[in-house]
Amino acid sequence: MVNSDIPPGYLMDSKGRLVPQRQIKEIDIARDSLVKEITQKAKDVSLVLKKFKESAIADIGAFADLSAEKYGVKLGGAKGNLTLVSFDGQYRVQVAIAETLVFDERLHAAKALIDECMNDWSAGSAEELKTVIRGYFDVDKQGKLNTKKILSLRRYHINDDRWKRAMDAISDSLQIIGSKSYVRVYKRDQNGDYNQLPLDLSSF
Repeated sequence: MVNSDIPPGYLMDSKGRLVPQRQIKEIDIARDSLVKEITQKAKDVSLVLKKFKESAIADIGAFADLSAEKYGVKLGGAKGNLTLVSFDGQYRVQVAIAETLVFDERLHAAKALIDECMNDWSAGSAEELKTVIRGYFDVDKQGKLNTKKILSLRRYHINDDRWKRAMDAISDSLQIIGSKSYVRVYKRDQNGDYNQLPLDLSSF
């Protein structure tokens, strides 16, 4: 992996300065060479995985279209959250789409309404519920809200108009800002359980 902008006999340091190799220790040159060699191999593997993912998603999408045509239906668009199983049941291929969700400013209105409910409801046994529900709006170390926890508030059926309006505000404030597709391949073991084939280095 050679940078064509660097003249022969030189290496570029971390500050972008050209340093003659004769002024660099041999062990530092060897380390630089090893790191760049491994990095190039990693790039090659990453490209193979990228092409595999794109090919698998395209093939599964084409198959979904073919299957839909049997019923006179044209699907079109992205086709996520599909699972295909081999005839012998030994293999399973899954395409999943994970969406990135955020809340807009209407979440503040929802929290204000919930706070009103919390302040007006009786003490005693409701105190524990107040603590739990208010904790749903805590942020993590990155300053992000837990989307799943906040959405789970909608499971509580509470006969209070402010609560119902708060749940409507939560639903209305939810925005999808992006999505990412995943391809997962599974093989069934002797116990009948499907084990995912590792496609990233951390799985080995």
